[in-house]
Amino acid sequence: MRLPEVSPVDPGWLEAAWARHDQLTKPPRALAYLEELGVRLAAIRRSLRPELGAGAVVVCAADHGVAAEGVSAYPAEVTGQMVLNFLRGGAAVNQIAQAAGAEVYVLDVGVRAELPAHERLIAAKVRPGSGNLRLEPAMTRAQAEQALEAGMEAARRALREGATLLAAGDMGIGNTTAAAALTAAFLGLEAAAVTGPGTGVDEARYRHKVRVVGEGLERAARSLGDLARADPLAVLAELGGLEVAAAAGVFLAGAEAGVPLVTDGFPVTAGALAAVRLCPAVREYLFAGHRSAEPGHALQLRALGLRPVLELGLRLGEGTGAVLSFPVLRAAARVLAGMATFEEAGVGQTAAAERG
Repeated sequence: MRLPEVSPVDPGWLEAAWARHDQLTKPPRALAYLEELGVRLAAIRRSLRPELGAGAVVVCAADHGVAAEGVSAYPAEVTGQMVLNFLRGGAAVNQIAQAAGAEVYVLDVGVRAELPAHERLIAAKVRPGSGNLRLEPAMTRAQAEQALEAGMEAARRALREGATLLAAGDMGIGNTTAAAALTAAFLGLEAAAVTGPGTGVDEARYRHKVRVVGEGLERAARSLGDLARADPLAVLAELGGLEVAAAAGVFLAGAEAGVPLVTDGFPVTAGALAAVRLCPAVREYLFAGHRSAEPGHALQLRALGLRPVLELGLRLGEGTGAVLSFPVLRAAARVLAGMATFEEAGVGQTAAAERG
């Protein structure tokens, strides 16, 4: 498949944005991380007065064959039931999106249930659920490509309909198991280092989940060799969920369009890792909406060099943490775009620095 062409962010814009920040009516770096966010937004938007309008989240949904291993506290049927809840507007991400000025799109790339037509449902089912990664590849390479393309098309629709800030969300019972396997594979880590409780399994089921991830990694390594060095699309096909591949597609298309991209929790950030492995320049467009309670999420963010905007201990998924960060990102842009400089305000820069 042809991957999107992503232009690296011009470092000249970063330098110019920092120079403008240092002329604004505040002590240098007084707004701390908010300033760094604004500078990156300016460089991505190629404007010293960046504006962020409407946001959007593409909630990528699919079932997982590995759910048959008993790795989740919830039955597989919940995936389809929650998709219906998203479409009715009854989920957490719907409420947070309303508060944060964002549209919710739901992308079906592998939900086993039959879903009704809906204006916010993007029907792009690749197959009814992935294979059981412990025993077999999650999907074929062609299916991984199809899921990536579905995510790219969903992102492009959101952008056509006005999104200036884009996130991916996830829904899929069993997907923290797939995310753990992918993260371990991409980062060259052991299963226990990246596997967490997911939806809140007990200790016995957690130990079983670690074994399932480890056995999946061993199986994939027999096919691909060193997973950390293997073709990322092949790794995605062996271990990844269809919705994780779709989330990677959202990030690929969003980066090609030059918009800020926001990661959510563990499964979505596995998709971000895949996108960056496929196209390294995507990394420059990513913001971490939050850091979840899953232990592997912190390792993902470290590998991507991302600092979370929020620290709320969330572990829901759906895109909730990503969308919650939208107002902070808009504020970071507004500070840079709208604050007066010392000269414009008639404020003495030396006095202001002393006040700080």
